[in-house]
Amino acid sequence: MATDHFADDPRTNLERMLAGDLYIADDPEIARRQQRAMRLAARYLAAYTEDAESARPMLHELLGAVGEGVDLRPPVYVDYGSNISIGARTFVNYNLTALDVARITIGEDCQIGPNVQLLTPTHPVEPEPRRDKLEAARPIVVGDNVWLGGGVIVCPGVTIGDNAVVGAGAVVTKDVPANVVAVGNPARPVRDF
Repeated sequence: MATDHFADDPRTNLERMLAGDLYIADDPEIARRQQRAMRLAARYLAAYTEDAESARPMLHELLGAVGEGVDLRPPVYVDYGSNISIGARTFVNYNLTALDVARITIGEDCQIGPNVQLLTPTHPVEPEPRRDKLEAARPIVVGDNVWLGGGVIVCPGVTIGDNAVVGAGAVVTKDVPANVVAVGNPARPVRDF
């Protein structure tokens, strides 16, 4: 029998999620918001295939904020979309997975390679609360003029500093300072500029 982790907490799971606290993703409003994001992402893909410029209004509806001149090539996979902001003149290649349970902020003039994953959700390490389906999230920040190579994975709570380059296939588990090249698993700075 599962423990009632929220016996003394009157908030809904959506309210706990938005506060950055542990929650269980069985709230009907959470499901409604996820379905909305899936529908908008599918509409964006279909429209972009016909005409990238005409798809722009759908991208603005899907994401929380989209700067001028952003080019996000679909398909894109998000939990909600509304917790994502992308700065002006940023290019995002195909197959971005941005699980935005917490806020994801991408700066201006960034280059995001194909198959990049920005993952804010966290789960307990202990077996019982994980079995009980508890989860939470920590925000991700990508600074201005950052290049994330193809297949980069950015883990919850990470900040990547301005002008940084993260090499293809790197797994970013800790903050990356500004003005460095970081590579590997886990990603480590190997060069400054």
